Amino acid sequence: MTRTMRQQKQAGRNGTTGRNATAAATLRRVQVGNALSAFGSGFTVPYMFVYVDEVRGLGSMTAWLMFTVFALAALVVLPFSGRGIDRYGPRPVLIAGAVVSALGAFAFGHATGTPHILASAFLFGAGVTTVQPALATMIVRCSTPATRSHAFAMQFTLVNLGMGVGAMIGGQIVDVHHPSSLTLLFTIEALMFLVLGAVTGGVRIPAAPAVPAVSTAAVDGGERRAPRSDLRTLLGDKAMISVCVLAALIFFTCYGQFESGVAAYGTSVVGISPAMLGFALGANTLAIVLLQMIVVRITARRRRSTAIAATGAVWLAAWAVAGVAGLVRSDAMFATVAMISVYVLFGVGEALLAPTLGPIVADLAPSRLLGSYNAAFALVKQLAVAMGPAAGVLLVGAGLSGPYLLVMVGCTVLIMVLALRLRRRLTPLQDNAVRSEHILEGTGGAVPTEGARLVPELQHAG
Repeated sequence: MTRTMRQQKQAGRNGTTGRNATAAATLRRVQVGNALSAFGSGFTVPYMFVYVDEVRGLGSMTAWLMFTVFALAALVVLPFSGRGIDRYGPRPVLIAGAVVSALGAFAFGHATGTPHILASAFLFGAGVTTVQPALATMIVRCSTPATRSHAFAMQFTLVNLGMGVGAMIGGQIVDVHHPSSLTLLFTIEALMFLVLGAVTGGVRIPAAPAVPAVSTAAVDGGERRAPRSDLRTLLGDKAMISVCVLAALIFFTCYGQFESGVAAYGTSVVGISPAMLGFALGANTLAIVLLQMIVVRITARRRRSTAIAATGAVWLAAWAVAGVAGLVRSDAMFATVAMISVYVLFGVGEALLAPTLGPIVADLAPSRLLGSYNAAFALVKQLAVAMGPAAGVLLVGAGLSGPYLLVMVGCTVLIMVLALRLRRRLTPLQDNAVRSEHILEGTGGAVPTEGARLVPELQHAG
């Protein structure tokens, strides 16, 4: 009898090890495909505004309208892509998004008039914003609560490395006086999206854990409630709403300013050259690549809400250094070093942030709505990133650099406050106050199913 139980236990361990090895191999393929896609995007992202404004000669208004249409595509497509992921799984949705992205990028590179540019931008944006939640869902499915932060941090590192290398190579190819050079870059990006679909299209994604039948009467104290719709469940999740508000502020204040407001401030107010601006962007990428895995080990022993608040503190220092750069702009060398330091500090903050938001969304989401939660998060991100450049360039372009910095400082302080307030909405496990590996020890290494998280989710939803 004892031998039989020992054999069953060993067989369970072997089965778990086999599943974990398969999931790890799948995750590596997903990460490689994501990195190659980011490499292709690096060829074009820094030059989209210049392409529309100068190369095609359509003006800055059309360029900003193009970014608006890109964000509008996210608003239209993401609700459907989230439900598609929940119903059909992330793989077919990702393949469809990769194909649409490739078509959009190719069409964008060959567009010459405003209608063609805007139609291509919508197609491009629809594809890209479909790919993002599908990739996030794949990463969640291929990781465990104990490894999820590392998986998201690795994704962030590879994306930044891919985009950085792509931007450097693209910078050697681009020539604003020869439209064919930009057409080549967008064609390369289209090919990389097809590579993403090919690399990830054949992987076997672990299935979502089955949801055990739980009596709602037992949870509600004898009062049976009708099941909530998917949208009502999402909108009723106060913790998820708090995360989305915080994420909107984060992406508006940092990522929405990174290549627009801060770049405009650096070149027009501080007076650094575009070449030095490119060097600063490279320094940002280098900081992320060098620090990310170190930061992951540090944040693994800290609350996620604390790491987000620390991100705000680092970015607050970045905005302060930006202010100093503007005050000492008469000293070109000192001002240039200060602006490069701003981008490095942003990179440090990004490294702190990478292992936090994605895993929090994954831990908040019921298994059946993981795609919808990831899509909602991606929607907030896209809208915030689209609004950020409009606000930043508008203020800096109007000569209001002082008010611009004050607004960004205020937003950064608010990030710190909201991050600490978020702690009250999260369970200790979701906030990494309780180590997931300690919980896994009590379950024999198995990942807790949704039934184990049901009561906390109902508390958040209520």
